Amino acid sequence: MLEVSIQPQWSIRRTGQPELPPRLIQLLGQVHEHGSLLRACEVNGGSYRHAWQQLREAEAALGQALIRTERGQGSKLTLLAEKLLWADRRIAARLSPMLHTLASELEVELGRVVSPEGAMLRIHASHGFAIEKLDEFLRADQVPVELKYCGSQEAVASLAAGSCDVAGFHMPLGAFAPVALAHYARWFKPREQAVVHVATRKQGLMVAPGNPRKLYTPADLVRPGVRFINRQPASGTRFLLDLMLQRDGVDARRIDGYERVEYTHAAVAAYVASGMADVGFGVEPPARRFGLEFIPLETERYLLLCDAQALQGPRLGQMLLLLRSEAFRAAVDQLPGYDGQGIGAVVEVDALLKGPKRRRP
Repeated sequence: MLEVSIQPQWSIRRTGQPELPPRLIQLLGQVHEHGSLLRACEVNGGSYRHAWQQLREAEAALGQALIRTERGQGSKLTLLAEKLLWADRRIAARLSPMLHTLASELEVELGRVVSPEGAMLRIHASHGFAIEKLDEFLRADQVPVELKYCGSQEAVASLAAGSCDVAGFHMPLGAFAPVALAHYARWFKPREQAVVHVATRKQGLMVAPGNPRKLYTPADLVRPGVRFINRQPASGTRFLLDLMLQRDGVDARRIDGYERVEYTHAAVAAYVASGMADVGFGVEPPARRFGLEFIPLETERYLLLCDAQALQGPRLGQMLLLLRSEAFRAAVDQLPGYDGQGIGAVVEVDALLKGPKRRRP
């Protein structure tokens, strides 16, 4: 099984000047983490003299300082250095899921040449952190996987069109559940399909530490001066937010930034953490990863939709075994805001919201 990895790389320079070395951003991140250039070099086994020279050359090229050193307080990043570091994190947050999808497609094409008899497990899924873990577990178990990240709507539509074997999407609990089911029902085949429970998770507001704007509800998004970053249309998160706004009588047109979008939860968190927005809406793991505060608002289930008979087959059967393993349950439970209780439970689509007795094939 061939594995393809694609990492984002960017460059920056002043007009007419050479590009800054790619390792500069990594060095700034290490200084930020360890509190001093010397400590960063000690931890990573690098040369202090070389790192210092690299910083001086970069500062000369940019015309501004990147770190400031205070006696007894170590080293701190300047505003420019912080912006460079956040730019790198935003790039990774926005592009990594798309690059992962591309890498998966390349694996398929190359795999057809190397192992033409191999059958790929095709998963189209809304981006989330439990599905990331599932992909890791499948690959570690040598299951050939083609994973494409897309919105929930596109995922279930792809399954209906025969473009994938498994569709990952999320469904809110409570009053929004019937509305969400009706939304997705046009692509469901109730007598042929089943859903597999992956996790219960929280969706909420991502805000700066301490919540300086005092943002707690969707109604707060229309307050003057509050800048919002949204998710793309047709994503499950955007759909959930719109339901919340409608319930609370909030006119989306009054939200500054409603039409400004990112394509993953991590990209939304990075956008807020960089100071370009005051608030975003999404799941908790990236909020914690980027040092943000998280205000939980709604609970939803992340589900896998597939052909019910295919669950009896080897590929989906192996996926179910991994989902039900103690190791996978532990990995999901470690994700902030995620609950792995009931992982691997199977429900027929036509009984999705009726609380049926779950079956285990």
